[in-house]
Amino acid sequence: MQKWTIQSLLNWVTEYFTEKAIDSPRLSAELLLSHVLSLQRIELYTQFDQPVAQPQLDRLHELVKRAANKEPVAYLTGKAPFYSLELEITPHCLIPRPETELLVARAIQFLRSRKGKQLVCDLCTGCGCIAVAIAKNVPEAQIAATDICDSALSIAAHNVKKHELGGRVRLLCGDLFEPLVPQLDVEKFDLIVCNPPYVSEAEYEKLDTTVKQFEPKQALYAGADGLDVYRRIAETADDFLKADGALMLEVGYKQGQAVKKLLDETGCFAEISVERDFQNNERIVVAGKAT
Repeated sequence: MQKWTIQSLLNWVTEYFTEKAIDSPRLSAELLLSHVLSLQRIELYTQFDQPVAQPQLDRLHELVKRAANKEPVAYLTGKAPFYSLELEITPHCLIPRPETELLVARAIQFLRSRKGKQLVCDLCTGCGCIAVAIAKNVPEAQIAATDICDSALSIAAHNVKKHELGGRVRLLCGDLFEPLVPQLDVEKFDLIVCNPPYVSEAEYEKLDTTVKQFEPKQALYAGADGLDVYRRIAETADDFLKADGALMLEVGYKQGQAVKKLLDETGCFAEISVERDFQNNERIVVAGKAT
């Protein structure tokens, strides 16, 4: 019987994932093996020659088979990296994408340019990735994070607790601003951020199996043109923003100008810009409130 070591397993799984056209085959192999062995990824390389016991081989085999059938590695391990943080994740939540880190970076930059306590609203928080990343990097931020899905909020609660942010991130169940009562429940916000559902009907039908079959449709699909949620945010955001506040939205790769137009038509925003990501795709819309 072949004696499997960490090195031989890494090489075999990487080759197998390459044949199966799995995204980032080496990284996926590292994530699954480190999960099964309860090791950090760097430790795989410091323990290259360590033999792997049969129970762990059996568990790895099961996970590799599921990954080859396009089940996302993040759901298999229950973890996802985001903005240098490790977050818990389940199929009830959208998997955080690296592109969303641009939204977080701009939010942090904006908040650090201001003084004193900063009130932030994170709509469609999902697993809480944006709220947690902002709170972790801006000690003055107090965040109200909303989501329509109870199950997603339960995962967000785990991430808030894991990163010891319970006193600064408040999770509320409801549709967009619905859980928030202006004047009574909250003060107006310095910043509203959101990575909403924005996949159009046509785009949804063409999504990769890894996304369409396993990630929650509610967190992806947003009507015929993908703009349904943006329209609703545009209608209401002004009621919740301070006079010098800002609204920051992640958008689909061809939606920047359409979302900019929606916000411009409200007459509530003085400066509206569209920023592209590292792949030169439209990625975030930043709108400063008109005073």
